[in-house]
Amino acid sequence: MRRASAALRGLSLMLLAWAGLAAAADFDYRLKARPIAPDVYAFIGRTADFDTDNGGNIVNTAFIVGRAGVIVIDSGPSLRYGQQMRQAIAKVTDKPLALVINTHHHPDHFLGNQAFADVPIGALAETRDGIARDGDAFAENLFRMSGDWMKGTEVRVPNRTLAGGALEVAGRRLRLVALDGHTGADLVVVDEASGVVFAGDLVFNGRAPTTPHADVGHWLKALDQLDGLTRQPGFKVLLPGHGEVAGDAAPIAQTRAWLNWLTATMDEAARNGLDMNDTLARPLPPRFADMPVAQTEYRRSVGHLFPAAEQRALEGR
Repeated sequence: MRRASAALRGLSLMLLAWAGLAAAADFDYRLKARPIAPDVYAFIGRTADFDTDNGGNIVNTAFIVGRAGVIVIDSGPSLRYGQQMRQAIAKVTDKPLALVINTHHHPDHFLGNQAFADVPIGALAETRDGIARDGDAFAENLFRMSGDWMKGTEVRVPNRTLAGGALEVAGRRLRLVALDGHTGADLVVVDEASGVVFAGDLVFNGRAPTTPHADVGHWLKALDQLDGLTRQPGFKVLLPGHGEVAGDAAPIAQTRAWLNWLTATMDEAARNGLDMNDTLARPLPPRFADMPVAQTEYRRSVGHLFPAAEQRALEGR
């Protein structure tokens, strides 16, 4: 009996592996538009790191169906993703695409732009500059991590500069909130008709945040402003850049808790004279130990942020 059970478990694992290989072989992201509010849909990515199995589908993207057209929020990690996103949108509505918005300049949010070459693509000025400056290097890095899912992907820089304030698109009124902290420019989009707040990567839900371009102090201030948005009349849904949709501000609190712990841990280590290797070896606290990719992101964040903590310790700050 035990041998039979072990054999069945082994067969199940083999079938799962074959299913994953089949998805990778046909490069199908299996995108399904999930309604998260009236006329608002999201594609929810995995809470994982980039690899050749998921093809970079670890990001949340979305679209809004307005009276006169469709507004796309982030275009995903590759040309294939953008193309499949367009196909999935067409299954929901035959209205024309009116605008693509890139919330920031990280590659999983803009490398699908190429599939929207016939549509205006907007971003904050600093995001446009960042994509133009770093886009090719980002694409090369994703090729290394995601393989042939990236085939044919080229950088397309946004061609429209956005700024904070009200924006009317396709008969839909948006409120754009220009912040920073996760990167040098992070755009939050509020759809006033539905009450959806598209937070981009300022908010992670059930996944450890990434910090390659972070200013944690600015990020924490941005989270305070986001928290205020969720307390305003009309708020209904929060869509983080990664992780599940929420109907409250809990993902903001979770992201804040991670950043506060991260900063405090590195500052304490630096004050106590620990070096980077010592800091890397420290265990995660129980509240974060089981969070997806927490160990990986902690190690990366030590590399990103520990030198500044050492400098603060030297200066007695």
